[in-house]
Amino acid sequence: MGRNISWNEAVQRVLRERGEPMRYEEIAQEILDQGLRAPTPTPAATVSATLSFSLQREGANSPFIRIDRGLYALRELAVNSIKASNATVSATRSAVVVAPEVTDDAAADAQSMGLINAFGMFWRRDEVHWNRTATRLLGVQQTGGVPVDFSGQAGVYLLYDGSRVVYVGRVTGARLGVRMWEHTRDRLTGRWDRFSWFGVRAVAEDGALGPLPGAGIAVDSLISTMEALLIEGLEPPQNRRQGEGFNALEFLQEVDPEITRQRNLDLLSLMQDRLRS
Repeated sequence: MGRNISWNEAVQRVLRERGEPMRYEEIAQEILDQGLRAPTPTPAATVSATLSFSLQREGANSPFIRIDRGLYALRELAVNSIKASNATVSATRSAVVVAPEVTDDAAADAQSMGLINAFGMFWRRDEVHWNRTATRLLGVQQTGGVPVDFSGQAGVYLLYDGSRVVYVGRVTGARLGVRMWEHTRDRLTGRWDRFSWFGVRAVAEDGALGPLPGAGIAVDSLISTMEALLIEGLEPPQNRRQGEGFNALEFLQEVDPEITRQRNLDLLSLMQDRLRS
């Protein structure tokens, strides 16, 4: 029903229903929750691109305004709000004009992360079906989105025992899943229960992972990457970035369907045993 509307229309509907400014990630989640669009691998990035395209192409005629980085509202609601405050018409118009240099906030967030194009924080070891040739590291950008398999990712990773980092590793080839599986068999097998990863392969709109970065990496990009890794990995309390504004890159862990199937079988077996006794 609602899935026949465009992303632009879906964003307008959500903002109108909320009646107040929203972050692009929140808009994407609400669109998925209401079933206004079919789930995609990168809904937050799609919403950000939709807003950016409208603002850049239509300017002051766009139905949206950008309140702050990542924060948007419907222009008509903002106009009405200002009029209700007895502002003049000229002040109202100037308040809702968007600067021509407005950019895609999701893309800007990605750029500030340097070489990191996707990451996952504190994923649970027991929610992955470990297999040497078929391990899948499944993540979703938004709850209800289409899962992406990051087993072919490359980058760096952290292993945790509870909240304590016990190991830092790297994967230079597209084999994060295999490398993580190896840690379920080597000397570290009994020493970790969670992991975080930071990947250099971007996620395309269809959920496929992009190519590995080429040679000739700029120094500023390398420095941004190092900063992002330290902030996101260590979560220092005085840094404001952590947990904010990077939903276009962070992926939440999705339980492997094989794990869910096995848990259901175990539960069924337990119930049958109780019925027999």
